[in-house]
Amino acid sequence: MNPNDIAVLGVGMHPWGKWGRNFAEYGLHAARAALADAGVAWSQIDFVVGGETVRNGYAGYVAGSTFAQALGWNGARVATAYAACATGAQALEVARTRILAGLSEVALVVGADTTPKGFLAPNAGERWDDPDWLRFRLFGATNPAYFAFYARRRMDLYGATVEDFARVKVKNAAHGLTNPNARYRSSVTIEDVLASPVVCDPLHLLDICATSDGAAAVVVASAEFAKRMGADHPVRVSGLSTVTPTFPNTVLDMPNIATDAANAVSAPELTFKASIGRAAYEEAGVDPADVSVAEVYDLSTALELDWMEDLRLCGPGEAEQLLRDGETTIGGRIPINPSGGLACFGEAVPAQALAQVCELTWQLRGQAEGRQVEGARVGITANQGLFGHGSSVILTR
Repeated sequence: MNPNDIAVLGVGMHPWGKWGRNFAEYGLHAARAALADAGVAWSQIDFVVGGETVRNGYAGYVAGSTFAQALGWNGARVATAYAACATGAQALEVARTRILAGLSEVALVVGADTTPKGFLAPNAGERWDDPDWLRFRLFGATNPAYFAFYARRRMDLYGATVEDFARVKVKNAAHGLTNPNARYRSSVTIEDVLASPVVCDPLHLLDICATSDGAAAVVVASAEFAKRMGADHPVRVSGLSTVTPTFPNTVLDMPNIATDAANAVSAPELTFKASIGRAAYEEAGVDPADVSVAEVYDLSTALELDWMEDLRLCGPGEAEQLLRDGETTIGGRIPINPSGGLACFGEAVPAQALAQVCELTWQLRGQAEGRQVEGARVGITANQGLFGHGSSVILTR
């Protein structure tokens, strides 16, 4: 292991769906699964990080201690993280930092959520400095409206078509058919997607992920602890990026409703989303060409195509052709979302970045039954949260 790598000893999930129960129950299920997978006793865990959900009352705001209490107080240190859709990766970064500092040996990271039906909306109250609240208040832009902006941009810049967006859904639905944790496990056709209701032109209902309940958990440890546990060649977290945007932001990015002027200060070399992946690559010491498999943030079908380019898995405007040629499916050059992605899982905000880590861990171990990418050795994730939160995790073996 490289000096800045940490070992992934165990991973676990609660299946995604609409269960209508307290988020802590899902997190407890995932945590116990991860501990069992790691072969680590709860009493050995010395640090717990919980990804919080802001829709579940006070308990959601103290997620770290909520999960520690549910497992049975063991005296571990505790922390809580929130970064919207990047929450799970930020929680993992907190655990990694403490391990690399020598302050902890083995940590449990948990994210879980119970979501409302329909669109995610800001919490109640007037917050005139909150861009997420403002976009709803000023012009009623739900998330699908922003997804449609991105889709329309791809159509204008690169000639993407609604059939291309539908192909992403068809591919991911096929990938998720045998995933036991996925909520939606049924085949769809391009015709099915295009026949579903238009939510925000050019996107149809089947182009957009649902909101879901779910949970994921990861047990990570220092190299020394992993060796003592007999894990000589574990999956490793080799890079983790949580960079923020660089002023000026000249590309519209959710939830902002305007860009910055670049008259006095030139635009940065990379857009915000592109900078997320670059930071992870630099930290891990790997190149995009080394990546075997990717789990990216497909809140809409068009966003998956954007992330392929932002992670430099292909050049600008090349994603559609790779998709059409079958290169992004399992067996292709660079499989994208072999888990089925959010298209099959739905959005459980604090859990989804950790779920990606779980999926890539199974891929790199060769345990992704029914969806295995053969010979996978390097995997990358991508998520974007509101307010300048973004994340990318690189796993290696």
